Amino acid sequence: MATNENLPPNVIKQLARELKNLDESPPEGIKVGVNDDDFSTIYADIEGPAGTPYENGVFRMKLLLSHDFPHSPPKGYFMTKIFHPNIAINGEICVNTLKKDWNPSLGLRHVLIVVRCLLIEPFPESALNEQAGKMLLENYEEYARHARIYTGIHAKPKPKFKSGAISESTTALNVDQTNSAVLNVDEKNAAPGAALPLPSPLTPSTTTRGNNQDQPTAVVSAPEIGFSGSSVATAAATTLKKEGGLAKVQADKKKMDARKKSLKRL
Repeated sequence: MATNENLPPNVIKQLARELKNLDESPPEGIKVGVNDDDFSTIYADIEGPAGTPYENGVFRMKLLLSHDFPHSPPKGYFMTKIFHPNIAINGEICVNTLKKDWNPSLGLRHVLIVVRCLLIEPFPESALNEQAGKMLLENYEEYARHARIYTGIHAKPKPKFKSGAISESTTALNVDQTNSAVLNVDEKNAAPGAALPLPSPLTPSTTTRGNNQDQPTAVVSAPEIGFSGSSVATAAATTLKKEGGLAKVQADKKKMDARKKSLKRL
C-alpha cells in the first residue's frame, strides 16, 4: 500500500478520485497504474497512435508529483526509450502543459492525453532531442525510420497492470484514513470518567468496613462444570422440600406421643 507521506490529505483525496476514474474509464490508448510504495508516482502505458512511427508500440511513462502539487506541475518522463523531438535522452518530456501552460485545475487525465497527442504531432521548434528535431524538419522519412526502429526494439508490449489495482490502492488508502480518524476520535473520547468494564464473576471485589479499610470479599459464582444455573436451583429446591417433609413427620410423632400419655393418665 502507498505511503503518500509527501502529499497533503486534500490532494490525496483528489488523486484517489482521479485514479479510480482513470482505472474505470481509461482514455483511449492509455492505461494507468500506481506505485505501491509511493502514491505520488503515477505510471501509464501509452499505445503508439495508428499512422505514426510509434504505431504498435507500448511506451511506459511516469508522472512525479511534488509536495506542492497541484500548484506546481508534475514532471513527466518516458521510461521506454523513444526517438522523439520533445523527449530527451533521459526520458524527460517537454510540453507546455507541464510548464508555462500549467493550471492547477488540470487533472491527470488531461496531462496523459496531451502526452499521447505529442506522439501524433511533435513540436520540433522546442526540441529536447536536437537530432530528432532537426531530422523531422529536414527529412521526415528519415526521422520516421529512426522512430520505427526505436519502437520495434524498445516499445514492446509491457506486462499489464493488475486489473483493479488502482481501485484496491485507493480503497485501502481511504480505509486507512477512516481508521485513523476513528482512532483519533476514540482517543479523544477516552475521558478519565469514562465507564469502566464490569469485573469477571471470579474477580475479587472489595467492601468498605466501618474503620475505612477495604477487605477482600470473594464473589461467588455458580458452578461451571457439569451444572447449569437451573440444575443448581432444582437441586436446592429438592433439598429444601425433603427437609420440610422430615420436620413435618417429626412434629406428627410428637403429637402422637402426647396423646398416648394422656390416655394412660385416664
